[in-house]
Amino acid sequence: MSAIASGRALADGPLPPGKAPEDRLQRNTIRINRAVSAAFPEIQKIGGYRQDSMKWHPQGLALDIMIPNPTSPAGIALGNRVVEFLQTNRESLGVDHTIWRQQIDSGSGPKAMETRPGGLTANHFDHVHVASTGGGYP
Repeated sequence: MSAIASGRALADGPLPPGKAPEDRLQRNTIRINRAVSAAFPEIQKIGGYRQDSMKWHPQGLALDIMIPNPTSPAGIALGNRVVEFLQTNRESLGVDHTIWRQQIDSGSGPKAMETRPGGLTANHFDHVHVASTGGGYP
């Protein structure tokens, strides 16, 4: 078993399918989906491929990890743990960047983002956005 940033453990070897549908996702995005799903069973919904004006979701490079009760102290703490897990394991998972609560982190620490029109979702207050480095399609 290997320790991970969430304080939980994952078995070494293949991970079961994650909560996001994996069709149209690239290899590293699938790896992230499976790792987050296994490490954080309290997360019930992860979105993946969708049309968007930016490349990340349409090219199978990004996931939206929906945080239960995201404005509560427990929800904020869970989102923080997910980001910590992703950043700590960024190389092995193929993480390009994360966005949570209007903070983007490309590996050198979180940086504030401008407020976007669209409220909680557009500004990533209800989900953790994670983009992968791709790895090609399976």
